[in-house]
Amino acid sequence: MAKAKKAKVEDYRSLNDQALAEKISDEELRLKKLHFSHAVNPIENPLTIRQIRRGIARLKTEQHRRVLGF
Repeated sequence: MAKAKKAKVEDYRSLNDQALAEKISDEELRLKKLHFSHAVNPIENPLTIRQIRRGIARLKTEQHRRVLGF
């Protein structure tokens, strides 16, 4: 089993605003699907839910940072 690549902050900063918004919506959809599949049949590694949730938070932080102009 290969570990998921942990995205770096620099990866998020290199995305434009539209790509960042698309990435957020894709990851949120992925999280919803994972929650559903975990409710039906427990997934092998439930910590992936935490990793995805934190990744979404990092993306939203970058998006908010851009809105504030930093």
